[in-house]
Amino acid sequence: MKSIVRLASLRLGNIKNVENGRIIMPNVLHKQLTERNAEVLGIYGQNGSGKTAVADTFYYLRKIMSGGCLEDECAEYIDAKSDHAEIDADFIIYSDDVIYEAGYRIILHRADRGVDILQESLSFAKHSGGIRSNKKVFMDYRRTESATVFTPKKRFYEAAEGDKERKTDLMVARKLAEKSKCSYIFGESSREIFCREYENDFKDCSDIIKALYGFADQELIVIRSTHSGVILADVLLPVLYRTEGNGRKESFLFPMKEPVIIRSGQRHLLDRLLEQMNTVLYTIIPGMHLEIKDHGFQMTDSGEQGYKIELLSVRDNIPPIPIRMESDGIIKIISILCVLIRAFGNPSVCLVIDELDSGIFEYMLGELLDIFNRCARGQLIFTSHNLRALEMLEEENIMFSTKNPSNRFIHLKNICYSRNLRDAYLRGITLGGQEEAVYEETDSLKIARAFRKAGRNIRYE
Repeated sequence: MKSIVRLASLRLGNIKNVENGRIIMPNVLHKQLTERNAEVLGIYGQNGSGKTAVADTFYYLRKIMSGGCLEDECAEYIDAKSDHAEIDADFIIYSDDVIYEAGYRIILHRADRGVDILQESLSFAKHSGGIRSNKKVFMDYRRTESATVFTPKKRFYEAAEGDKERKTDLMVARKLAEKSKCSYIFGESSREIFCREYENDFKDCSDIIKALYGFADQELIVIRSTHSGVILADVLLPVLYRTEGNGRKESFLFPMKEPVIIRSGQRHLLDRLLEQMNTVLYTIIPGMHLEIKDHGFQMTDSGEQGYKIELLSVRDNIPPIPIRMESDGIIKIISILCVLIRAFGNPSVCLVIDELDSGIFEYMLGELLDIFNRCARGQLIFTSHNLRALEMLEEENIMFSTKNPSNRFIHLKNICYSRNLRDAYLRGITLGGQEEAVYEETDSLKIARAFRKAGRNIRYE
């Protein structure tokens, strides 16, 4: 049976303008050890207060845990006042008769070129037979300690199983990971060793590495703000999807100005995706569905037989129009609909969307979030500026960024009497009363004076 992995919490240290900040999923707040319900977490706050840093951290965490190599640009995400950044992620892993509380910690160091993985560790506690073990570090890799591959040494010998050749393989895998700037625990060379079938005490660690790698590679889906950017720029319509048996996030890229040429195999997949999307789209935007206009056979650049197609929007009693003629909000919904459907029905999917509200009508946004929170099975983490969600979700479903970079994310307090999170947030902005200030105060008179001063200083030829 495949394990179900759920995110429990994520801590950021020295990433962009977040010196220290932790987001916590609702089940953890309620101390519920279950995978049977949806978990929705929205992150709100003023511009430049660290919301996008969360989405970017998920992007790099997914890359590291799926064995990918870190690009040099990752160094730009480390706080300018520090030379290192930390990511601490906690997960709950549900297996046949065992539940693991797993923690993964990684420290990134700014190097002369790009970044290096300075340290990473894996810890866990085990629930079995109604008994919970103490949480302890099971693997600890440190780049600066070249004398040992990883500690504790007892675990190293368990992983090698007394085989000298396998010990050598573990040392070689470490060198390869350091050279390619990828994770030692989740890198391809070492993962081939760690994920073998073990009969000793290393079996728990092996099972956890398998589960976390599968989660990152197949079930953790991150949609950054650049996704909305290509839509708003009227360049591309990226339709994101993941299919069973092919967990990696992929996309159909539809140019907004002209038809696109796709291979024959892609056409069959696209037909299935549109059938799935239309089932939901017709209810979200009443009377609307998608169709493909086929312009006939055409050879692809690689010499394969393909189709030249165009995506059309069809509404009741209205002639079909190219999808580019629809609003940015509708195009945004279409682009993420497949992954929303996947997260809705799969308890192991964690979908992270930066700027979910971009272009989406606020009433529709609230309805979608309410439906997901009540009826879905997966996890949804989003950032937004539209406050409609605060009227639809409970306080455990929303965290707010603060002006304090050392305590960047909090839940609001003292809202029991109002039961309206939106009112409580606006009151916190204007009157305070929270453990941290949630808004960097601005002065409307100073803003107006600055606009007037700037206008006087500009001369138009």
